[in-house]
Amino acid sequence: MNELEEARLGIASVDHDIAALFEERMRLVSKVLDYKKGNGLPILDARQEERVIANNIGNIKDPAIQEYYVLFLKEMMRISKAFQGRLMNGMRIAYCGIPGAFAQIAAGKAFPEASTIPYPDFGSAYKACEDGDADVAVLPIENSFAGDVGGVMDLSFSGSLYINLMLELDVSQNLLGLNGASPCDIKTVVSHPQALAQCAKFITDRNLESREFANTALAAQYVAETGDKTIGAIASRETAELYGLDILEPNINSQVANTTRFAVFSRALNKTSLPGSSGEHFILVFTVRNEAGALAKILNIIGSHGFNMSSLHSRPVAGPLWNHYFFAELEGSVDTENGSDLLRQLRTVCDRLKMVGSYNSLPL
Repeated sequence: MNELEEARLGIASVDHDIAALFEERMRLVSKVLDYKKGNGLPILDARQEERVIANNIGNIKDPAIQEYYVLFLKEMMRISKAFQGRLMNGMRIAYCGIPGAFAQIAAGKAFPEASTIPYPDFGSAYKACEDGDADVAVLPIENSFAGDVGGVMDLSFSGSLYINLMLELDVSQNLLGLNGASPCDIKTVVSHPQALAQCAKFITDRNLESREFANTALAAQYVAETGDKTIGAIASRETAELYGLDILEPNINSQVANTTRFAVFSRALNKTSLPGSSGEHFILVFTVRNEAGALAKILNIIGSHGFNMSSLHSRPVAGPLWNHYFFAELEGSVDTENGSDLLRQLRTVCDRLKMVGSYNSLPL
């Protein structure tokens, strides 16, 4: 064993001890919160944080390390406050859009006690969860009619979060308009590109102009603010109520069966299934070597281990031209000896392999 391997083994041992101490510290933090709640005290106590740093910095003898230990303590206290905030206020869920977006509707149905926090785009909602500003992020990943949401798949490839649950929301698109407007008044419809695609036949049959918006709720808000009876929004019934719009025509999506799957992202890999969920799956993202038959080898390994691949998507990788990664969903449990062997064998033939998550689906 060389010096590098010895050092890494030592770090692993220290990390093991830190994990146990961290868990114990967070238990004590929850007791502090109980006292604060019982005595009407705020979570933030700046003077106490200053005392913690002053009382502990002397435990570090190396002056060069002391300044980094101060950063360590500050980050630890920031995490502790975030944990206390969750215990006091419930789960915080990031989503893309504004109130009334389908992602918020899905989050509200799955986590009725949680608070939902809007973000302007998929990336900022995802990063909010990565940074600890939200506990989970709920983002659309696929629609049964319009297909996959590539931007969210790309985040699962490049980011650090895991998918621990899929929410299946039956989506009913409606033509919304101002109070007093009639369907024949509408000349232009605005909505998210996915919603426009889901209602393409309706739009074509009515010879309507379509304009894209970042999400359905934002489109409804725009219609409410314009005061123009010739502009309609395609969005949900809940959104109509939220922005005071009339439902001019209900259920205008081209297919009656119109379901959107929302991925629930979090910072840790959770192996606990929710009651009412069904169908255990796991997701792998990988890149293949630039050689003949590379993808076939991967598919053969998956098949030889008895896992059924329910979907396989190819997405371009930022960088060299024509490089792609693959997003694969497989049925079954990866948390088995067979699953572990599958991952070991795939690592020998993949340039990059990442398990995005192990999840069950929850119909809403």
